[in-house]
Amino acid sequence: MGTSPVSPAQVRAPEPTIAPITSLASRVLTGDIVLPKFQRAFVWTPQQILYLLDSVRRNYPIGSLLMWRTTAKLASGHEIAGLDTVPQHEGAPVHYVLDGQQRLASLVGALHGSGPIWEIAYNLEREEFLHLTEDSPTGPHIMPIRHLTSVKAMMSWIRRESPNEELQCRAEALSDQFTLYQVPVVTLLDVSGADSARIFERINSTGTSMDIVDLIRAGTWSEHFDLKDEIEQLLQVLDAKKYGRVDAKTMLRTIAAAAGFGFSTKSIHELRGLNRQQLRAAVAEAGKAAARAVDFLSTQIHTPQAEALPYYNQFAVLVELFRQLPKPTATQYDAVTRWFWLTASGEYFKGWRESQMGPDLAAVTDFATGQSTEIETGAALPRDILWQRAQFSRQNAPSKLLVLLMSYEKPLDLNTGRVIDVADALSWQNTKQFHHFFPRAYLKKEGVKTGKDNVCGNLIMLSAITNNWISDRRPSAYLKDLADWHGEEVLRTRLRTCLIEEDAYQAALRDDYDAFLRARSATLHRRLLELIGSAAGSSGDGATSAPSPDVEPDPPVAAGSEPLDRDSVD
Repeated sequence: MGTSPVSPAQVRAPEPTIAPITSLASRVLTGDIVLPKFQRAFVWTPQQILYLLDSVRRNYPIGSLLMWRTTAKLASGHEIAGLDTVPQHEGAPVHYVLDGQQRLASLVGALHGSGPIWEIAYNLEREEFLHLTEDSPTGPHIMPIRHLTSVKAMMSWIRRESPNEELQCRAEALSDQFTLYQVPVVTLLDVSGADSARIFERINSTGTSMDIVDLIRAGTWSEHFDLKDEIEQLLQVLDAKKYGRVDAKTMLRTIAAAAGFGFSTKSIHELRGLNRQQLRAAVAEAGKAAARAVDFLSTQIHTPQAEALPYYNQFAVLVELFRQLPKPTATQYDAVTRWFWLTASGEYFKGWRESQMGPDLAAVTDFATGQSTEIETGAALPRDILWQRAQFSRQNAPSKLLVLLMSYEKPLDLNTGRVIDVADALSWQNTKQFHHFFPRAYLKKEGVKTGKDNVCGNLIMLSAITNNWISDRRPSAYLKDLADWHGEEVLRTRLRTCLIEEDAYQAALRDDYDAFLRARSATLHRRLLELIGSAAGSSGDGATSAPSPDVEPDPPVAAGSEPLDRDSVD
């Protein structure tokens, strides 16, 4: 870490002070205050920034800052709010922010920042802050916030833009408030780098803003090792194979398993007891195994994208399997394939708990060492009613399973006869690749209840052109046209690649939706059981209890953020 541990008797008491926010912002830009790399990236929303500024305006407290003063040169960023800061000089003391990063970054950005999120103004008439957009009001009552940091710029703006005396008074009062507003700052002195990370972890472990990846990163960080960088290297293994990404917590599970601990949150916390070499070795092992897991999923399961996986934690188990068994035989590959389809077909991984993780790891080891010919699992066999009830949605595990089943058959477009671009469909970006066999608009006109029209059993893959051609026509009409153009047997062949057999086809020709759903569901169920094969005999009774009441689920993640470990309650 660059500093030696200090005994408790040598540690000086934290130094409490107060400092103006304008001064703190300037110290960030000059490099006196910096953010260590074991801090989180900036995650505040625009609304949170406006709330903070409004709290300053109203003279509400915004909390204290915790800093660590040291001459140690730690890994840190030199950019904040779109601005480059001054790098640390060798041997010069600086102040690393241990708590309060989001607030401090927001203040720096609002007063000095560059970029759309920092285009902030104050409406002098309505007395409220706003983000400037093309639709924002304009005029002398809209004052850019960055003018608050300079009295000269402030007065110049007032004289030039706002001749109204009342508005001038409000602008001056706001400037005075931001200039005089101070926050408490607690500075740690003579604290080792290791202790600073522990302090950071303890402060944040009781809040909701931190997740386990942040905590373990803080607990394992040194100037020579950053777990975030190591996880990024792991994820780049997936990038190199154009597979997309799973979430960071899933990758932490693979590292913990590779280190000999296991998949659980408790096992992940044990990573903090390893030294840098041991951690790097575990990451390297997980990386090599992840590449093999991706190859298996791409070639054997036909999942070219990570987001097509029904459950991310299947990936964690597969990585450990291919770590322990780098070169499976053809027979073992078949067994792994059966395990995948079985665990993807039920809800075994929906709420994966520590009580399941231990047996799953033991089952992998038994299989890898040849003590069993199947990967034992407590996953239950699916029921065909699943396809008649589960709604089709991109975040829905049954929907992902359905799409994988269809892609496994290499479906042909009903009109063109061309093989559907499965990779494009599985990216879930182009919804035109999927079509309701009984169009929803048609079913609505027929009085079918909302929800029943969007069940998985009613979905097939089509090209965008054919999808648009079918539109909202009744099945009997568009199927008759297709049969007339291409021939009855050609159409039947194409339907079979879409997992629509003769009985479902005949029901569609009668426009009998209920009969179609029953027949199609039976076909999907039968095909899934064929893929599961003998793995069904190795499963338990499939009973899975509800999550323990003392287990706290992961917090929700905002749309557009990185992938989320959506499977487990551990």
